[in-house]
Amino acid sequence: MEPRTLLDALSVAERLKDTTRHCYTAKGRHENVADEMLDLYEEMAKRETVEAKIFKAIDSLEALVQHNISDLSTWIPKEYELNKTYADDKVVFSEYLQLLREEIRKDTFAKIGE
Repeated sequence: MEPRTLLDALSVAERLKDTTRHCYTAKGRHENVADEMLDLYEEMAKRETVEAKIFKAIDSLEALVQHNISDLSTWIPKEYELNKTYADDKVVFSEYLQLLREEIRKDTFAKIGE
């Protein structure tokens, strides 16, 4: 899959954050579809398996995609530089993820007018 195609798919997947499920948490919060990913957090944090490395990379890249989607007025000053370099260390193990990161960087540059 081409990096741009995956970015387009992730943009659609971002909507899962707003897609609620029929159930509620014990504290009464309406659960959303993206919450299922929390189960993988511990494995992701360790980054010992290829799957965990991929998950951590995608999770970090999604944060960048979300910043690029959000209005520039919501960015704090340090995010202008952070969006240019964040997650570089999490994609070094994969040529494909490095290409994906570069596509996201291009979107950042376009957004901030560089």
